[in-house]
Amino acid sequence: MTNKNPQNTPSTSSENLPDNAVVISDLRKTYAATKTQGPKEALKGINLTVPRGSFFGLLGPNGAGKSTIINILAGLVIKTSGSATVWGYDTIDQMRQARSSIGIVPQELNLDPFFTPREVLETQAGLYGVPKAHRRTDEILAGMRLTDVADSYARGLSGGMRRRLLVAKAMVHSPPVLILDEPTAGVDVDLRQHLWEYIRGLRTAGTSILLTTHYLEEAEELCDEIAIINHGEVIARETKHDLVRKLDSKELILTTDRALDKIPDALSDFHVELRGDRELVFHVPRSKVPVDEMMTAIQKTGLSIVDLTTKESDLEDVFLMLTRSPELHAAD
Repeated sequence: MTNKNPQNTPSTSSENLPDNAVVISDLRKTYAATKTQGPKEALKGINLTVPRGSFFGLLGPNGAGKSTIINILAGLVIKTSGSATVWGYDTIDQMRQARSSIGIVPQELNLDPFFTPREVLETQAGLYGVPKAHRRTDEILAGMRLTDVADSYARGLSGGMRRRLLVAKAMVHSPPVLILDEPTAGVDVDLRQHLWEYIRGLRTAGTSILLTTHYLEEAEELCDEIAIINHGEVIARETKHDLVRKLDSKELILTTDRALDKIPDALSDFHVELRGDRELVFHVPRSKVPVDEMMTAIQKTGLSIVDLTTKESDLEDVFLMLTRSPELHAAD
């Protein structure tokens, strides 16, 4: 769907809302050769749709292509081919509307050190043409816990405060689409939890959110759907629950009553490893845990079990499974 808006501003009336916040079709980007290396194909035909109102995670190792995608959506990098739309607006043909529809929190702390947080937000709102009567500077500062330092120079703020100020800066024009690129890097645990709560509130109010993060627990906590990109290609795109189910694996960790120097022969039929000298770790399918067989085998060893814990597969396990190189898989 492509919006028609003669005033060159993002449409907000319910009948004109697009079905998807972001649509990327066969997006390709090849960076030109340099003196030291040949052309680099950063994106290899990316197809991705972020539904309106969703909290969508885009994950991948360093160099996978995440930043290139974000920079194309922001109009900072020129695509080689394909198309990308934000809120129904093509990022090239309707550049002004697309940029007005998006707020981006970058990884880099790109703030003027001689501006105060209040001045940063007021200046940014002015650049987006937000009338003074409609500006939400105090509200956003309070939401980001920056009220007490609102009139202090940015150069005197801590790293966590600067990170929150970047989030605040991205929201001054109330964009319907918010892209968070590593938003909690360098933020302590308490403020990270607060930021999560605030972002959830934005989503509840109708903002569509695209998150990239290296904190996989953050994606698992916040996102409805997750796409994993590696070497410029989307290698998975599912709900977080379906992604975790891809790895049908569970660990049962048994602590024995005495030290061991090797795995007992009676356990040779199981996929088991010895951690330290007292923990036997059984790797079993989540869908079928052979507890009776394991206990029978343990009894044959003459060992007593003093503790038993389990560990379910999580998003980090799936991420590593999908993004590790073939060489690493072969070494398993």
